[in-house]
Amino acid sequence: MKREEKIQIIDSLTEEINASNHFYLTDISEMNAEDTSALRRACFEKDIKLVVVKNTLLRNALERAEGEFEGLNDVLKGATSLMLTDTGNLPAKLIKEFRKGHDKPILKAAYVEESIYVGDNELEALSTIKSKEELVGDIVALLQSPIKNVISSLESGKNILAGVVKTLSEKE
Repeated sequence: MKREEKIQIIDSLTEEINASNHFYLTDISEMNAEDTSALRRACFEKDIKLVVVKNTLLRNALERAEGEFEGLNDVLKGATSLMLTDTGNLPAKLIKEFRKGHDKPILKAAYVEESIYVGDNELEALSTIKSKEELVGDIVALLQSPIKNVISSLESGKNILAGVVKTLSEKE
């Protein structure tokens, strides 16, 4: 590979890392073509970009990218694939689901919500992190709950008030 090609790949990776809010570093080596194709298809369906990269090129791209990625240098050994996404927990859920029938991918590290997670043992924690959309939905539901209670009370009070007025009018 010529130097110009390497620089072009590094620039492309840097742009993708900067554009993506979250990314995962995984090991998909030793997967056969059928399993790799199935993983790529699953990533495509979930809007996750899967890229197999050389560690030195990725290391250079991380150095140029905006963010603190020093903790990831130790895991850049062996075969590495990069999963880029805008939803932090989506790749973790995909990996867990995919591993029900396969041994890989193995999570090396992840950069989610400006935090670095290292090791496959972090997969469970990453899959339970709520996305921004889920958190907004939870907040909206919490804000709607008291309003619904007030409206419900007013609705039931209307019937009670009507009953009291009817009873008073019949007494006279």
